[in-house]
Amino acid sequence: MNASPPFAADPDRVVFDRSELGLILSVYGRFVAAGEWRDYAMSFLRDAAIFSVFRRATEHPLYRIEKRPKLRNAQGIYAVIGMDGRILKRGHDLGQVLRVLERKLIRPVDD
Repeated sequence: MNASPPFAADPDRVVFDRSELGLILSVYGRFVAAGEWRDYAMSFLRDAAIFSVFRRATEHPLYRIEKRPKLRNAQGIYAVIGMDGRILKRGHDLGQVLRVLERKLIRPVDD
């Protein structure tokens, strides 16, 4: 019997690879540690892979990190999209695109 695991690659779906997930989860972990984010969800569709982050599981996502390979030759394969649907950053390098979120984590310290 040749059973494939449930997470086996589906050629009709866009997915995040291990290094992409590592970058995303690194940022996610820092926000969780800061108490800003509490949950996430991943969607793997025909045209996009989406990592959504939530403050609470019952809310709409605060941010969506999207991978759209069809935009490889245009604006860039990766995007961070805000709750209101606005594209906060788009580009070809996931690390650079995720920096728009890291800026939101840095807050002034009150004395």
